[in-house]
Amino acid sequence: MSPLAVAELEPAPRSHTDFDAIADEYDDSLPRHVVEHYLRKRLAFIQAWTQPCQALDLGCGTGLLAERVAAAGYDVVALDPSRGMLGQLQRRQPNLPTVVGSGQALPFADDTFGLTYCIAVMHHVAEADAVQATLGEMARVTRPGGHILIWDHNPRNPYWPLLMRRVPQDTGAERLIPEDEIIIGLRAGGARPVHVAQLGLTPDFTPPPLLGAIARLERLAERSPGVRRLCAHNVVLAVKAG
Repeated sequence: MSPLAVAELEPAPRSHTDFDAIADEYDDSLPRHVVEHYLRKRLAFIQAWTQPCQALDLGCGTGLLAERVAAAGYDVVALDPSRGMLGQLQRRQPNLPTVVGSGQALPFADDTFGLTYCIAVMHHVAEADAVQATLGEMARVTRPGGHILIWDHNPRNPYWPLLMRRVPQDTGAERLIPEDEIIIGLRAGGARPVHVAQLGLTPDFTPPPLLGAIARLERLAERSPGVRRLCAHNVVLAVKAG
């Protein structure tokens, strides 16, 4: 077989998501009541572990969480590489600062933020070198004693491959990042993990009348040593060294 024939048999690499192209439909890709459940869960976690401060939402998307965090008293800057996604936030909250930028080269000075966080971002960053660079940048722009929060898809959860085939923001170019890889990157940037957990088990197909019952089962699963390893998200919270 010729080299050309071999090349033709190899699958073409998947391209990363064009978030500008899907910005108008992004917030409708999952049921609103399930999205609301996770927004409340993430905000409650942030409020439980940190105090209001200057905060960076890295990869904020359409900014649904950024505006909740801002309403809770944090001075939030919302950063995303997609102008289209930021445009959705700007239409709802024109006074919330937005920045077009990459997590691998954050346009901020060292030690700027008391809290730097990203939600469901790292699996889109995907490549190992890019993940490590982004974690290093998050640590760099966080002030000593400040918090860094990574909340991303758990590779152990068996439902992610099924869901990711159905939503417009996933093309197949993503990679689910193990928590050990996140911890290594944070430590390399001078941040010390203080809390590592697996959280969330409410699926997108949960009917609205059953949301309360499923949320109670979710909390039970999060407290169960064996089951919680299969929860939907890895959550890593770190503190930057002083």
